[in-house]
Amino acid sequence: MATPESPYGPVVGGGRPVRVHHLTAAKAAGTKLVMLTAYDAPTARILDAAGTDLLLVGDSMGNVVLGYDSTLPVELDELVVATRSVARATTRALVVADLPFGSYEAGPAQALASAVRLVKVGANAVKLEGGRARTATIQALTQAGIPVMGHLGFTPQSVNALGGFRVQGRGEAGDELVADALAIEQAGVMGVVLEMVPEPLAARVTEALGVPTIGIGAGARCDGQVLVWTDMAGMTDWSPRFARKFGQVGAALAQAAADYGQAVRAGSFPAPEHWFAS
Repeated sequence: MATPESPYGPVVGGGRPVRVHHLTAAKAAGTKLVMLTAYDAPTARILDAAGTDLLLVGDSMGNVVLGYDSTLPVELDELVVATRSVARATTRALVVADLPFGSYEAGPAQALASAVRLVKVGANAVKLEGGRARTATIQALTQAGIPVMGHLGFTPQSVNALGGFRVQGRGEAGDELVADALAIEQAGVMGVVLEMVPEPLAARVTEALGVPTIGIGAGARCDGQVLVWTDMAGMTDWSPRFARKFGQVGAALAQAAADYGQAVRAGSFPAPEHWFAS
């Protein structure tokens, strides 16, 4: 059966709200999954309406929204507020919320308590970083009815241990990453984000898994792609090598703010049509 079409291409889930079983169906059909981050209701509403399949309420909000220099300071309370905002504005995309650093490392009980908070405010699934060491946690969450997305390769919450922003899985380390991917699939993940790994290794993992892979800096042979929305939309002067700017939203916003300021100073705004005469 052909995948239904929309102005944006094939529609995962046939136009209905995207759910976990649609992800494996998309992999089987060869339909690429589209994932973007979102941290607030206005952005989520726009990205959802544009046909995005998954919205990731990522701990990248630390860098993008909160002004931190890494994801490590992000608190669970901050993710709860952002997840609630995104979920309220979303009608089709599957909302995945990150478990931030410090909210699950103590073990399955802590992870379950954290994940429940995110699900209660609207998350359809949670994402956590790590491989074989996380299998018991993944099992605990899935047994509680909470879908889990894995995250392998460069894992931002381990940036200090990894020695900075470095490509992962080169050489013999590739076998370890494959073993991690197979282990977390066996534990029950619904999909795996592969970040900053060599393209041949990402293809190898994608071929080995029955669940979809979502690449970021991992080449084109993953089952889908994810980008931080501000990188995708050109909101900043700098973006990672693996990102592509599909717009210049930052420049447009700057121009709009400058035009507004000029109109206020010149007295052309507000005009009579913008106020109440009585």
